Formats: sequence, structure tokens, C-alpha cells
Amino acid sequence: MSGIILLLAQALIYFGVMAFLFRLRHVMGLGAFLCALGVMHFLETYLAAVFFIQLPFGLLSPGSTVLFSGKLAIILLFYIREDAETVRQPIYGLLVGNFLMVALVMTLRLYGSPVALPGYNPDLVLIDQMGALMVWGTTLLFVDSIALILLYEKLHRLLPHATILRACLSLAVILTFDQLCFFIGLHAISGTPWDALFGGWIAKMGAAIVYSALMGLYLQLFERDPQEVAPQPLADVFYKLTYRRKYEELLGKSGHDALTGALTRERFDTSGPAVLARAASLRKPLSLAMLDVDHFKSINDRYGHITGDEVLRRVAECLRAEIRSEDKIFRYGGEEFVILSENMPHAAALAYAERMRTAVRGTLAREFAAAPTVSIGVATFPDDAANIRDLLAHADVHLYEAKRLGRDRVVGNPEDLRKAVIG
Repeated sequence: MSGIILLLAQALIYFGVMAFLFRLRHVMGLGAFLCALGVMHFLETYLAAVFFIQLPFGLLSPGSTVLFSGKLAIILLFYIREDAETVRQPIYGLLVGNFLMVALVMTLRLYGSPVALPGYNPDLVLIDQMGALMVWGTTLLFVDSIALILLYEKLHRLLPHATILRACLSLAVILTFDQLCFFIGLHAISGTPWDALFGGWIAKMGAAIVYSALMGLYLQLFERDPQEVAPQPLADVFYKLTYRRKYEELLGKSGHDALTGALTRERFDTSGPAVLARAASLRKPLSLAMLDVDHFKSINDRYGHITGDEVLRRVAECLRAEIRSEDKIFRYGGEEFVILSENMPHAAALAYAERMRTAVRGTLAREFAAAPTVSIGVATFPDDAANIRDLLAHADVHLYEAKRLGRDRVVGNPEDLRKAVIG
């Protein structure tokens, strides 16, 4: 009984201090919280390797049960109250910092045996074992953190109004995975008895319950949010956690059309296949809308190229105001634009394109005497084509059909022609 009380006291102290620092993040900044989160990883690993206590259900280590489980709970709390792009900072910081620590120690080990000092005999075997366990434990921490957040978001759809239950279930599943994987490494490196596998797992299930309850208490008392945030697509969360979105944003700083600010055709040729391949791997639809400014040549001929350029700029601005932040606009030709929309089925894409068409017509009719309009053809992967080139060709056929029917309209698949809106 005293052992359980000891573990509970440790959990309360750990969570209390970390929650206090987290609560003050808007006053002190995140620095103090992140430093406290990362500074104890060596202690966690050391205790997980050498310090065990015996309870009725088996052996367990406070370093693994209290400190490591608590760190995952704090990372999840961080995600719940912030977002994926913020929580990835400590996840990657822990990964790099712990690997750096191991690399520096292993570099010193190249020197050989240190000078013997009176009354002290360094345990070099333990240092080597700790290095291996740090590498294994840090890798698991990185995988655990990302998997925990993704699982929490996955459960959001099944349990939309049960934040603490989602947190508890997510922690229980990930801590089960971690206990099995970490123990395999621990047993192989230091010969830890198998009794610690079951005892540690029971303790971690208790930790999942305790930390979830503490998270619920913290949220209820200090950061209660009456509005439930809508579940996010797992692909979006994953790309944010793995810096994929930041990478794409950096790429997007180059390859922009100077006149309209849209991405260039060259950027479409390079990124389009990658976007479709991602949609295929995630088994998600990808819709492509091909847009053309109606009678653009006559606008140039009648009002001049300066006016024509301004029309193109305003069309691009109208499109940007209507699309989602993750969608991409390309200037494909002189007066042609292409919009790529991930995770958007065909019916939704048709409605989406109709909103763009209406916005362009309404805005430009007020600003230009020519009252420019646009025609749009829509195609969707995988129903219409299996690769980006064929998807573009399919949308181009629909765009031609929209022109043939009188322009200023949206056309999709043949079965949807009857739904095309006539301006």
C-alpha cells in the first residue's frame, strides 16, 4: 500500500508542477515549461533501468510508470490546449536533445577508461547500457507522442464530447505499446525479469487513469472551453506534426506567378503528382478545378492589357478568398487557373466551384465595365483519372463543355451535367 501511495504522490507532484508551468505559459512563455519537460528524460531512463519496487501485481519502475507516462500525458494536454504545430516543438526538441546527449557521451567513450580517482570507480558498463536505452527510449517517445495525438484525434469522431475518456483510452493504448517495446529493449540490454513486464503494464494503466483524471480536473478548473473543437483530418494533423506542411510552405515561397500571386504551371508540374500520390496513399479523393476567364481576348482588345492584367489579379484574389487554406491555386496558362483540393469528393467540389464562379462574377461585375465571368470544369481522383495528367485532361474536357453550353457555369461528370448552373 505504501508503494502505491508513493507513486500517487509522485504523480501529483509531477503533474502539479508541470500543469502550473503550463498554465503560466502566456505570462512566462513556453521556455520554462519546455525545459522542465525535457530535463528529466535521463532520470526517467535511469530509474526505468535500475530502480524497481515490488507491488502485489508485480515489479514496476517509477521512472517508467510516473515520469514517462506523465510526460506523455503532458504532451497530450499541450496538444489539447494548443495545436499540432505548437506541440511538435517539444516532440522534436526531446528527440534531438536526447540523441545529442547520447552522442556526446559516446564520443567521450572513445577516449577509453577515465583516470581512476580515490574512492570512486565509474560504472562504464552502466553508461553503455544507458546510452543504448536512451536511444531506444527516445525513439519510442517520438513515436509514442505522434501516435498518441493521432489516436486521440481518431477517437474524436467516435467520442466527440468525451475529452477525458478519449485521453484515457489513447494513453492506455499507447502506454501498452510502449511498455511492450521498451521492456523488450530493457530485457535484452540489462536482463530485467519478465515480472516487470506485467507489473509495469498494470501500473501504466493506472497512470493512464490518474493522469486523465488530473487533466480533466485541470481543464475544468483552469482552462475550461465550452465549445468542442471539431475533429481534424488525421492527414492534416500528421503533416503538421512531421513538419510536412512547413516544408510545403517553404517550397511555396518560390514558384509564384508575379502578376497574380498564384503558383506557376511549373509548380503544378512538380507538386501536382506528389499531391495526387498522397491522396492515393491516404485513400482520399482529390478534386481539380480548371477555370478560364470568359472572352478574355475581347477584354484585352477592348479595354487594353492593363485592364486585362487587373482582371486576372482580381480573379486570383477572389479565388483565394473562397478556397480553404490548404488548397492550391496555379496559374496554368494566360487566363487559366487550376485549383487542387485534397480530401474533397466530386459533389462537394462542384458546389465549391460554383461558389468560386459566383464570387468572381459578383465581384468583377461591380469593378469592371466588361463584367468578366469564368467557366469551370471539375474532375476528381480516383473516379475520373488515376494520374494528375489524366485528371487535368478530364477537367479540361468539362471546361470545354462549360464553354460550349454558354460559359459562366460549372460542369463536372456527365451525370452531373443536368446540375450545371446556367448563369
